[in-house]
Amino acid sequence: MTAEPIWRPNPDQTPRPQIHEFTEFANQRTGQNMISYEDLWRWSVSDLDGFWGAVWDFFDVIADEPYTDVLARRSMPGAQWFPGTRVNYAEHALRTALDDKLVDEPAVITVTEDGDRIEITWRELRRQVGSVAAWLRGRGVGQGDRVVGYLPNTHHTLVAFLASASIGAIWSACAQDYAAEGAAAKLGQLEPKVLFAANGHYWNGTAFDRRDQVTDLVARIPSLKAVVGIDNLGAGPLDERTQSTDFASWDNVASGDTPPEFVRVDFDTPLWVLYSSGTTGIPKGIVHSHGGVVIDHLRLLGLHLDIRPGDRFFWYTNTNWMMWNLVASALVGGATTVCFDGSPLYPGPGRLWEIAADTEANVLGVSPGIFLAGMKAGLEPGTEFDLSALRTIGATGAPVPTHCFPWVRDAVGERVQLASTSGGTDVVSGFAGSAPNCPIWAGELSRPILGVALESWDDTGQPLVGEVGEMVITAPMPSMPVKFWNDPDGERYRDTYFSMFPGVWRHGDWITITDHGSVIISGRSDATLNRQGVRLGSADIYDVVDGIPEVAESLVIGAEQPDGGYWMPLFVVLAEGVSLDDSLRKRIARDLKEKASPRHVPDDIIAVPAVPHTKTGKKLEVPVKRLIQGHPLEKVATPDAVDSFEALEYFAQFAAGKDGAASEG
Repeated sequence: MTAEPIWRPNPDQTPRPQIHEFTEFANQRTGQNMISYEDLWRWSVSDLDGFWGAVWDFFDVIADEPYTDVLARRSMPGAQWFPGTRVNYAEHALRTALDDKLVDEPAVITVTEDGDRIEITWRELRRQVGSVAAWLRGRGVGQGDRVVGYLPNTHHTLVAFLASASIGAIWSACAQDYAAEGAAAKLGQLEPKVLFAANGHYWNGTAFDRRDQVTDLVARIPSLKAVVGIDNLGAGPLDERTQSTDFASWDNVASGDTPPEFVRVDFDTPLWVLYSSGTTGIPKGIVHSHGGVVIDHLRLLGLHLDIRPGDRFFWYTNTNWMMWNLVASALVGGATTVCFDGSPLYPGPGRLWEIAADTEANVLGVSPGIFLAGMKAGLEPGTEFDLSALRTIGATGAPVPTHCFPWVRDAVGERVQLASTSGGTDVVSGFAGSAPNCPIWAGELSRPILGVALESWDDTGQPLVGEVGEMVITAPMPSMPVKFWNDPDGERYRDTYFSMFPGVWRHGDWITITDHGSVIISGRSDATLNRQGVRLGSADIYDVVDGIPEVAESLVIGAEQPDGGYWMPLFVVLAEGVSLDDSLRKRIARDLKEKASPRHVPDDIIAVPAVPHTKTGKKLEVPVKRLIQGHPLEKVATPDAVDSFEALEYFAQFAAGKDGAASEG
């Protein structure tokens, strides 16, 4: 734990961060004299009604009637927020289109891997949403019906989603790196009426034609009444390649001139369905509400990332990941949002920095792998690109290694804040992160996010400081799921979050709350490492090992053995031209001993060709652990839920002791 911050807020920042204005607003309402972030956070979790009511009023939430109660029922699960209010997400996302000063400024910028750039103004976005919504209504789609997308991250996806939300339909999407079977396992659960599908997407220098997969997907979802085809590649239409009785092209559907009409719905009405990774079994459909998402994202984007009308927001994601939903919600904050269809590292590690410069992004969001790739390539984004508009780099998906923080300071710019954030699809939001008035410590998340009653607990439910414990949330958040799809009695929902500590949300992460109030994520608690009774987080090991130039990536697991023993191997993917000799093994062990602790030194160091991940980039520690413990591959993961099933097959061969699988060190 680092004593001194690596970044401190700039009191002369222009414009002044909104969190300062909000603090003054809250002080006027409460008669308090809150000054620091800590003051504001303590109030936000001790007075949920006061805090969330202030968020509603500060950001001027649009509703049929003013709220009378904020939190009518406090129980978890089952909290009831803002009863009697009726809102619509799309109405908030498009209200900047009514601002005369911004109406002809870009609302969405789509960048493709081959360099094409398409800008859509707020005026044009509103027109397209109205046109697509009118087409949906003409096909009998209304409140509660489901509309789904098999789509890459382009403006088409945003328009289709907003059109669905505007009429009260429920949206869900799946990226096209899923084959039809995997996409149907998600989207088919919803029995949708309409599918929006592109003919393909870009990745790593290649245009992938997905028309055959669209045909297969349509055949797997018998509830479909209509399909809208989007020509993303110039590869030809879908109409002759689907089984649908009602096909339309995007150009026809989006060409009308009908103003959007917003169906205001009860606060807790479903807005979209997101999915768990689904590495085993059917992915869980996690349902979030119109009101919960609107007010949560206004708080998260407006106060923590300081997003305001006229800003530009670029977060690398795909349509599978909850960060796509934040990309959409940048519109709710009035910002221009940037969509990118392609690989973040093609044609090289500077690609995302280049896009951020070209689009004049104020906020750039990446995963930690982008920092590691830049470091190993000797990249200096701050001198190679014009990043003068950039003020914040958000990072999520995995803990940011400690050594990445000084690299960002030195290679990007010391004025730029690196805001490491932890959240989840479960709440489509964050639990811990930073804010413009928070200092940053290398390797740490500055603070729990406003309104998030985050604590670290031991197994008996006692709070911990300075020790690793279970991350829990002790008070409701508006964006907690309203339900799981096809979970009528809520049993699966309760079992997922509330089985360990009834009435308290247990997220499944190991965290440490430091003595200066920051948060350190140590990894998933169901993949915990345990050496001589001491719990360790895998992130501490990756922080050291992934910084070694000869190592491209690593994965560590701790496996309980049938004889009562415990085996903690470290698997490493080596950089090109590197071999795992005794010298490198000793250096890895020495670095772990000196920079982490002797307990972090693995039992064995083993070279493997690849590390498997979920589709959103999380290392598959638990499936690999289960393979090592002898579980069959078909019970460990489904092919469509991982980025490289071949990598998992390799570990299955290794676990079975087949010749040539791997050599232990």
